[in-house]
Amino acid sequence: MAFRIRLWLLIFLQAGTISIVHAQTPPMEMLERLHEAEATIAELKARLEPQSSPEPEPEPGHFFGLLGERWRSVGDPELELINYHTSSAMQATDIPKKWYDRYSVRGYTQFRINQSIWEDDGSALPHHTADRSVSPNQNFIIRRARVILAGDVSEHMYIYLQPDFAATTPGSSDGTHFVQIRDWYADLCVDTDKVFRFRLGQSKVPYGWENLQSSSNRIPLDRSDGINSAVRNERDLGLFFYWTPEPAQDFFKEVLDRGLKGSGNYGVFGIGAYNGQGGSLLEQNDNLHVVGRLTLPLCLFDGQLFEVGAQAYTGKYTVLSSLISPLGSGTPARPAGTLEMGNAAGILDQRVGGTFVWYPQPLGFQAEWNVGRGPSLNDDQTEVVVRPLKGGYVMTMLRLDDPWGGDLFPFVRWGYFQGGYKPERNSPYSSIDEWELGCEWQINPQMELTAMYTITDRTNTTAINQRDVQSYGQYDGQILRFQFQINY
Repeated sequence: MAFRIRLWLLIFLQAGTISIVHAQTPPMEMLERLHEAEATIAELKARLEPQSSPEPEPEPGHFFGLLGERWRSVGDPELELINYHTSSAMQATDIPKKWYDRYSVRGYTQFRINQSIWEDDGSALPHHTADRSVSPNQNFIIRRARVILAGDVSEHMYIYLQPDFAATTPGSSDGTHFVQIRDWYADLCVDTDKVFRFRLGQSKVPYGWENLQSSSNRIPLDRSDGINSAVRNERDLGLFFYWTPEPAQDFFKEVLDRGLKGSGNYGVFGIGAYNGQGGSLLEQNDNLHVVGRLTLPLCLFDGQLFEVGAQAYTGKYTVLSSLISPLGSGTPARPAGTLEMGNAAGILDQRVGGTFVWYPQPLGFQAEWNVGRGPSLNDDQTEVVVRPLKGGYVMTMLRLDDPWGGDLFPFVRWGYFQGGYKPERNSPYSSIDEWELGCEWQINPQMELTAMYTITDRTNTTAINQRDVQSYGQYDGQILRFQFQINY
């Protein structure tokens, strides 16, 4: 701008000078002054105009080259989305973005096949609460099919919209691949550095590090029951506040950028209120759940990254019911203490838990454990009451960089849970003791293959509506599991 003012001022002065001296200056001298003025103007123009070379002519196959660049940039959606929560990433360039450059469209799909290869005598039917394909007469399934639209509406508002195209309607015996909202929220940032923000809408409840970690980025196929049973679908509709200082923002971003399997930015401190019934489910009472979480991202002198944290929630949960024969005897009936039997107010639901994460550099370690009390079917299977619960997991993993063209993450995880499984009808008392051994192979940023072997002794939480048939037996068996994930 200063150059332009100077240029026009010089032109004006030179023109004035020429007009003044025209009457009293000899023609030759006037001509020399005119040439000097033109030279000065040309020099200033050259300094003002950007130096740029002409654009080269498009080469043959240029369009496909652009597609190739786009393909190479595609990876786990979390790697792109963490930028929107990180102040330093948003300020990396001073060039203002067009409105369409402020949004991203990403997604991932998970294809699975599982097979129960051994069952103990007297075992219940194969079952896994988080994966309906672990059951008789099942083969390939689409476990998740997500498309994510996210971006900054302005410096003070961020949106995140994520539907799932592989949902099953409740109560359906054969319907699948329906669309369901998973996340639909807005972050309202108090400051442009995104240190203080309010999240309004349906989103993940800040309870449990593994619950917050994206399924696209997690190594095992499913979350552990001990932590995941706290919040159905890990999500609910509510209002949350997150405090994330800028150094912590950079920490959460670095962990994901380096491929260390982070959980994303859910604040150093988070607190909020939510319905309590679970994501994409109707609320059933007037009580709100309240949750709080604190995590400390730390770095040792040798560069080792790790986190320690704690979380807790309290509220009342309304249990839905199904007909069962109590202990396998008599006519099927609904347990007392459930919504259909008149208890719309809900049952006390409280937990507190701790988290430790040692990021794989190259050896990693994760452990989470929680205790509490919540709704659970009693021993007679006639009423849902308040009972104690406990559970969690311990996992170790190893990161092997690029042995066959992609990173390998071999792992071993032990999971345990004793207590009411409240997301399931009748909130059956569940006993789970499970070992998982497996390996994730990140073939390239767009493709991942995971193979797992599961040795399990878990309660089949399916309610059986048949006279003199007992529900909630123990599935004691072994499962061979495979998943192929594509990122786009």
